[in-house]
Amino acid sequence: MGGPADPALAGRFLRGLAAAPRGAAFRAGPETLTYEQLHERALRWAGSLLAASDGAPAAVGVLAAKGATAYTGILAALYAGAAVVPLRPDFPQARTRAMLEAAPLSAVVADGPGAAALTGLLGPGGDVPVLVPDEGAVLGAGLRRVDVRDRHALDAPRPVQAADTAYMLFTSGSTGRPKGVPLTHGNTRHYFELLDRRYDFTPDDVLSQTFDLNFDCSLFDLFCAWGAGATAHWIPPQGYRDLPGHLADHGVTVWFSTPSAISLARRTGALTPGALPGLRWSFFAGEALKCQDAADWQRAAPSSTVENLYGPTEFTVTIAAHRWDPDVSPDLAVNGVVPIGAVHEGHEQLLLDADGRPAADEGELCIAGPQMTPGYLDPRDDEGRFLEHGGRTWYRTGDRVRRVGDPAEAHLAYLGRMDAQVQVQGWRVELAEIDHALAGVAGVTEAVTVDAATDDGTRLVVYYTGPEPVRAAAFAKQLGEVLPRGILPQRYVRLDELPLNANRKVDRKELRNRAATALAATPGTDGGNRGN
Repeated sequence: MGGPADPALAGRFLRGLAAAPRGAAFRAGPETLTYEQLHERALRWAGSLLAASDGAPAAVGVLAAKGATAYTGILAALYAGAAVVPLRPDFPQARTRAMLEAAPLSAVVADGPGAAALTGLLGPGGDVPVLVPDEGAVLGAGLRRVDVRDRHALDAPRPVQAADTAYMLFTSGSTGRPKGVPLTHGNTRHYFELLDRRYDFTPDDVLSQTFDLNFDCSLFDLFCAWGAGATAHWIPPQGYRDLPGHLADHGVTVWFSTPSAISLARRTGALTPGALPGLRWSFFAGEALKCQDAADWQRAAPSSTVENLYGPTEFTVTIAAHRWDPDVSPDLAVNGVVPIGAVHEGHEQLLLDADGRPAADEGELCIAGPQMTPGYLDPRDDEGRFLEHGGRTWYRTGDRVRRVGDPAEAHLAYLGRMDAQVQVQGWRVELAEIDHALAGVAGVTEAVTVDAATDDGTRLVVYYTGPEPVRAAAFAKQLGEVLPRGILPQRYVRLDELPLNANRKVDRKELRNRAATALAATPGTDGGNRGN
């Protein structure tokens, strides 16, 4: 297993095992396991999971925070030939229960908090076997505990086919129930083979793990590290207080996070020139990367190559990339946002206009190719997301893009979500354009515009950060160059920091809820600088 033609995602770990058997496969606080230790433990766990589930587990839920249990559980599931279903013990139970009902789990690996949550999730009498390495953890009545025995250990990972599911991830569900997205071994093989050609990771590298394990970008960190014999290093919350010191102390050479981490680093003084000298690569994904943020990070990490990555979960983590160049990238940017670059080789792109017809230069991005999921766990969710055109099946991303620069290079600029264009008093308003205009207001560090429904129609509210409150007149003057006066935002609210969701993206849903509540409490506002 693990040869060139082998599609198994677990083959990535076997490559790392061969390259650095005594190197650290991961570091999560005080917990560290070498490649040899993790391999042997995963073989025991995989065999025990097989023995407890009649030898054919379809999917293994990993209900654990980052640490030895989670990382071993992920690898053990893959070694058993099962799909990994990463879950978070601290998620609302109703949400996790919906995921458990959607995914055909045949076993669960849980840490202490995960085990405590299982009774409420599976209910008494649940017949799903549960592997809990913490002997002190208590399982609820009726739950079946898996005994890990040396005699059950596998000699080698079980073989899989390219069409078999490697991971089951769930979309954020911000507009409804989470949708399950299966990613096959064939999907991940194409993805990581491409990354191997693009990047030069080695056993000497230490890759950050900022993303939660149920977020698709965590696969990039983990399996890029494991494919090279490098170390995946968890960044704890306290690590952000002195990011330069933390990265230096732990030898981190590869950084990957949402762009929101740049704002946090700026607030803590971590973006001074040359503050991050040990980084070789810096990646950002999950939300729009602003040119100013990319430039500031590049100055702080002068030896690092900075890339903006883009992709929906349905296309296996990321599907496009743009390498930041201070002499080129700003000229390709739209609304001050770094381009998302070119779609991965082996894929095709199609742009659709507002009427669903092919467009030449701007429209909704649709993609076809080997990284595309075979479809949602619930086939009913496929409706409206997949398109048949020209004899091919395309995935509709819901993202508006524009072709920029040299046509031969096929660069794309991200314009925003299709549903980020709102209508206010008959005017079509692009929220990204407003955010870009707000960035030019003196005293504003970050700004996010959200729409809120009121009895008088849709209204706009701006949330911003900065050292001091900014007068509403300053905002109105700047926005007056882009918006008709009648639809200027109703409020400008200063926050110490913008709220982030579980994936460390700016939580626009939370801001939208705040805006709706504030406008409902004080109807008929006049655009004043309230709430500061």
